[in-house]
Amino acid sequence: MEKLTITTPSDVLSFIGHTLGFWPQESLVCITMNENSIGATLRIDLLRQPGQELPYAHTVAHYLTSDTTATSIIFAVYTSETAHPGQAKPHAGTIAALTGVLAEQGITIRDGLFVGDETFSPYDGEPGTSLALPVNSTQTSAINAEFIYRGSFIEPNDRITLPTTSQAQTKAAAVEHHIDTIASQTTGAALKQGRKLWSNMLDSNTFPSDDDCHALVANLQFPAIRDRLIADIHGVDEPMQQILFAQTQEAPKWSRIEWAQQLLLHAYTRSSPQHSAPVLTAIGYINWWEGRGSKAHQFLQLALDTDPAYRLARLSDQMIGSGIVAGWNMNKETAYKALPFDTA
Repeated sequence: MEKLTITTPSDVLSFIGHTLGFWPQESLVCITMNENSIGATLRIDLLRQPGQELPYAHTVAHYLTSDTTATSIIFAVYTSETAHPGQAKPHAGTIAALTGVLAEQGITIRDGLFVGDETFSPYDGEPGTSLALPVNSTQTSAINAEFIYRGSFIEPNDRITLPTTSQAQTKAAAVEHHIDTIASQTTGAALKQGRKLWSNMLDSNTFPSDDDCHALVANLQFPAIRDRLIADIHGVDEPMQQILFAQTQEAPKWSRIEWAQQLLLHAYTRSSPQHSAPVLTAIGYINWWEGRGSKAHQFLQLALDTDPAYRLARLSDQMIGSGIVAGWNMNKETAYKALPFDTA
């Protein structure tokens, strides 16, 4: 695929928006760099408690150094706080702490942006100068145009809106019918049949019938089948545990993973709340694999909303909350990325 070149601050902000899928709010976003090639993109909530700048900087650095090829970063502070002439920029203490912590790791800060509600400017620039540009200028950047041409768009925020579902009782009864059928089979036979059903869906280019969706949701109710079906998403023939924790040697088939997420969302609309926790948990896993930790957390929370006792969702949310990064995102050859980029 042809590499695209980022040359302006507007390009940087457009790249961030399309990479994350939404426009950040009250966030610190960092992009790792290796010479002129872009690596990983990290978004994290801005520090809310003064005095915790150093621990916060260590947390950010922990994520960034997961990209072992990183030699520098570009950052952007997104905030509604106002910068005043002659005063330190909002969150200056955080950036100073991060600069020092990264320097200990041999990583420099190449550039930074201060992004307000209406304008953005160099982070180290003086407020109120001609260097400030309107935020809406990103809409005319070359990178924004290229992303839109390739079918990408930026949501105004990162809040998940699930597709609507209806006739819960009817759908629940249909899923329960398949659950009874699966429970009557031997473990081996049920697993084989469930994997065949899921494989056919993943290999197809059309959405499955409602009955097949009910059968998929039913299979996901059984932990042993559920884990195997989640591992089957990648199309990688390696041990299941390594696949689930994104630690395979071979790069996953990302287009297959994206299709799996669409299939699971489609199946969600064909299920009822009492059966949806495994579906939402699987989608949470996919978002974690793709490096979208905040969205993964939201899907896992939605799973727990439907079933507060759902163990896999709770353990997975604890894992993500502890700062564990999916193994694929530690290697630029296996990490999820929509497009290859260089900077000028």
